[in-house]
Amino acid sequence: MFTHLQRADPATGGVGVAFTDRHGGVSAGTLGSLNLGRTGVDDPAAVTENFELVRRELGLRAVLTVSQVHGTAVHRVDTAQVAGWSPASPLGSHGGRERLPVADAMVSSEPGVALCIRVADCLPVLFADAAAGVIGAAHAGRVGLAAGVLPETVTALTALGANRLTAWIGPHICGECYEVPAQMQAEVGAVLPGASCRTASGTPGLDLGAAAEHQLRELGCRVHRLDPCTRTDESLHSHRRDQAYAGRLGGLIWLADQRTERADERTPRA
Repeated sequence: MFTHLQRADPATGGVGVAFTDRHGGVSAGTLGSLNLGRTGVDDPAAVTENFELVRRELGLRAVLTVSQVHGTAVHRVDTAQVAGWSPASPLGSHGGRERLPVADAMVSSEPGVALCIRVADCLPVLFADAAAGVIGAAHAGRVGLAAGVLPETVTALTALGANRLTAWIGPHICGECYEVPAQMQAEVGAVLPGASCRTASGTPGLDLGAAAEHQLRELGCRVHRLDPCTRTDESLHSHRRDQAYAGRLGGLIWLADQRTERADERTPRA
């Protein structure tokens, strides 16, 4: 179920971090059983149950998502949004439900609530300042990374009181696998130092992980890279490898909530 899991306990400063893989869910077919997106090609009930499996395993009150559009908008989660959460919330407007916020990053100070970014080659980047009690999550694909989604997220976290941020870069396609046209490489490399590279076959490529790490360090973040290549690791979802058959993995971050019992002891199965 997880390619990496750090539970929220005192040893980790009360911050939980997780990146999911393709296994341990209920989706059928070629997407991989633990698909956290693609409701247009997967059964929405299966995706809902996959989110519930993750939420219960992590002992969370809620898991929140956004409608990602490769932009730079940052959504601030508030108490009212958490109070209105239901197991169907991560799927948003499917079937007439309330629409998800349109954004590519989220910030929050709500304990026991995970922010979840969904990817299948793009970078999931998670943030926390445990002392300030704030967390963030960003979807940083090629377009959003170049447009500045990470600085925008850091700005939003600073406005919430963060001043010593740690960032985690999760699974994404590596530079050896991310082949792009030479002109695209030049355009992206001009705005993202460290992005330009050569692929394993010697063609122009982009190393978004290196570019994100450089940018995050320039922004004053401590950086951890937990980022196997999604294209070569078959336990992970990859759009480049699987194309129409690619599901979505999740990068989740949350603050410990000592005031409530485990969510799976309170909330019945959907």
